[in-house]
Amino acid sequence: MGNSVGQRAFQNARLQKRQKAEVLPLLGHALQLHKMGLFPEAQAAYRQLLQIAPNQFIALHMLGVLESDAKNYQQAEILLNRAVAVDPRSADALMSLGVALNGLRRHDEARASYRKALALRPNHALALSNLGNANEALDLHEEALNSYDKALALNPDLAEAHNGRGWALCRLRNYDEALASLNRALSIKPGYASALANRATALRELQRFDEALADGNRAVALAPDDANGWLARAGVLLQIQQIAKASRDCEQALALAPDSLQAHMVLGLCLAGLGRVEEALASFDRALEIQPDFQSAISNKIFTLDFMADASVEQHQQARQMWWERIGAKIASEQARPHDNSRDPDRRLVLGYVSSDFNAHSAAFIFKPVLQHHDRAQFEIVCYACSPKVDATTSEFQAIADRWRDASQWTDDRLAAEIRADGVDILIDLSGHTRGNRLGVFARKPAPIQVHGWGHGTGTGLPTIDYLFSDPVAIPVEVRHLFAETVVDLPCFVTLTPLPAGIARAPTPAIANGFVTFGVFNRISKISDEAADVWARILERLPGSRLLIKDVALDDQLVRDNLLARLAACGLSAERVDLLGATLRGEHLASFNRVDICLDPFPQNGGVSTWEALQMGVPVVAKLGNSLPSRAAASILTALGLPDWVGNDDEAYADIAVGHAAKIGELDRLRRDLPGQINAAAAGNPVSYVQAVDDAYRAMWQRYCNGGA
Repeated sequence: MGNSVGQRAFQNARLQKRQKAEVLPLLGHALQLHKMGLFPEAQAAYRQLLQIAPNQFIALHMLGVLESDAKNYQQAEILLNRAVAVDPRSADALMSLGVALNGLRRHDEARASYRKALALRPNHALALSNLGNANEALDLHEEALNSYDKALALNPDLAEAHNGRGWALCRLRNYDEALASLNRALSIKPGYASALANRATALRELQRFDEALADGNRAVALAPDDANGWLARAGVLLQIQQIAKASRDCEQALALAPDSLQAHMVLGLCLAGLGRVEEALASFDRALEIQPDFQSAISNKIFTLDFMADASVEQHQQARQMWWERIGAKIASEQARPHDNSRDPDRRLVLGYVSSDFNAHSAAFIFKPVLQHHDRAQFEIVCYACSPKVDATTSEFQAIADRWRDASQWTDDRLAAEIRADGVDILIDLSGHTRGNRLGVFARKPAPIQVHGWGHGTGTGLPTIDYLFSDPVAIPVEVRHLFAETVVDLPCFVTLTPLPAGIARAPTPAIANGFVTFGVFNRISKISDEAADVWARILERLPGSRLLIKDVALDDQLVRDNLLARLAACGLSAERVDLLGATLRGEHLASFNRVDICLDPFPQNGGVSTWEALQMGVPVVAKLGNSLPSRAAASILTALGLPDWVGNDDEAYADIAVGHAAKIGELDRLRRDLPGQINAAAAGNPVSYVQAVDDAYRAMWQRYCNGGA
C-alpha cells in the first residue's frame, strides 16, 4: 500500500512538472498574442492552456476579459467566477467580474464585486470608475459622480472616468459641465468612440446639431460594432427631422444590441414619426419588457396612443396610471412635504409655468396669450424654462414673466426646491407626456395647487396634479371619472395667439383655379390610413380636386416617398398631391391661401394647425371620435360656432367636405367672415379666454384656503 501511495505522489509530481513545462510557454504565447491585439488567436491559446491546466488563474482571467470585451458576458462571468475562486484576493479579477455582471444588467451584483475589489485595493482607480458605471446604470447619478471623482483624484488622466462622469452629468441635465468632462476624455483619448457618442447626446440637448451629428458620425466610423454610436447619431437625426435615416441607425443598433432599451425607445419614436403607430407601440412595449419602469418609454407610449384609432379613453388613462404606479408614486412617497403658503383667499397669487416650449414651438402659440393677458394685479408669473433652446420667442416670454428661471440644466430635485423657494401657489404643467416634460417635479408636489393645461390636453394620470383644463366636447362629462385630475372647463381646451400683423388673406383659390384644393397642415405622423382612405374617396368624388400636404418632415425625400406610397395604397394618386416642407411662419401661414378647405386628420386631430387654418379664413372638416385626441378639432369648431363642419363618422366627414366644395360662393363668404367670428367667440378672443382662466385659478385657490384640495 505504501508503495502505491508513493507511486501516485511520484506520478502527480511528474504530471505537475510536465504541465508546468507546457503551461508557461503556452501562457507566454497567449499573453503575447493578447498584447499584439490578435484577440481570436489569444482566446484560442488561452482555451488550449485551460484544457491542460483548468485552474490556471491568468488564463481564466484574461480569457474572461476578452469574452467580456466581445460582449459575451455570460461566458465571461463563468470564467471570471472560476478565476476569483482560484484567487479570491485578486482585485483585478473581481473588477473584471464586475464588468461582466454590469454587461448582464446585474448592476447590484456588479457593485458588490467592485466593492470587494476596492476593499482589497482602495486606490484602484479603474474599479472606482467602473463602480461609477454600475451606479449610473441604477440611476444613482450622484453616487456615480462621487465614484468618478474619486477615480480621477487617483488618476486624473483616466479617460474612462471622465467619460462616465460626462454621461452622469448628462443624465442630471448638466450639459455644460458634461461637455467639459467629455472634452477632457477625448483630449486624453482622441479616438474614444464612447465619449464621442456621449458628447453627441450632450450637444444635441444643447441644440448644437451640426456638432452633434459630426460626433455621431465619428463614433460610428471608429466603432461600427458598438451600438451606442449608432444610437447617439439616431437621436440627432431624429431631432433634425431626418426620421428615415434615424430609423435605419436604430435598426443597426438593435442588430448589435437586441436588448438596448434606448434603441427600442428611439426606434419607437422614429416609427411614430413615420405614422407606423402599431409598430411604434410594439417598440415601446419591448423596452418596457426589459425595464418596466423605463420612464421615457412609458411617456412616449402614452403620447403615441393618441394616434391609435381604436384606443379608448380607458386605455389612455390606464397607460397614464402605469406611469404613476411605476414612476410617480415612488417619487411622491419620498418627497411628500407640507406647504407653508399663506392661505389668504384674496391675495395676489404666484403662478409658476413649467415648460420646455418657451421658444418657437407650436405649443407656445397656444399658451402665450394666456400668459400675456393675466390680470397682473391678481397674479405674478414665474416661468421655469426647461429647454436650452433660446430664440426670439423666448425673449417674448422673458418680457411677459415677472420672474424667469432657466431650469434647462436643473435636476428635478433642484427645480422642485426652487419652486418652493419662489413661493409658487399654483404650478402649471404645460407639457403632459410630451417631449421635455418635467412630470417628475409635479410628482414631488412643490406647490399646494398643481394644474395641467394647453400642452397635451388628455390628462397626466398624476394624482398630485389637482386640475386639468378642458371643455365639455374635448372631455365629455361621462368619462371624467376616469381621470386622476378634476376637469375644469374653459371656453375651449386650447386657444391660439392672434395672427402676426401683415399676414394677407387671399380669396377662395377655387374661384381662380377652377378646382378645389384641400389642405392638410399637420404632422404626417397624424395621417392615418383610415383618414387617407376617406381623403381618397373625397378627391374621387370631386374630379380635378387636389390635396396639399405641408409638414417639416417632408423635407426628407425618404419620408416624402414613404408618404406618397401610403397614399397610393389608399387610392390617392401622387399626381394629385402637392407636398411642402419647412418654411418660416409667415410663409407657412401664407400657404393657407392656396387651400379652399382643410381636412383634419383622425384619430389624432389637429390643434394649432386647425386654429391657424380658421384664423386664415380656411374652414376645417373634422370627425368626432371617442378618444380625447380625436375630439380636439370638434372642440375648436364647436367653440367657434362651426358645429356643422363636424361629422360623426367617415361618411359624414366626406359628405361635409364634398358638399361645401360644391358651394364656392359660400366658402368665399365664410373665408371673409371667419376672422370676425373667431374674435367674437370667447375661445378665440384672448382677453375673454384668459378672464375664464383667471377666474378658474381664483376659484381653485379659494377652495384650497377653505380646506379643499
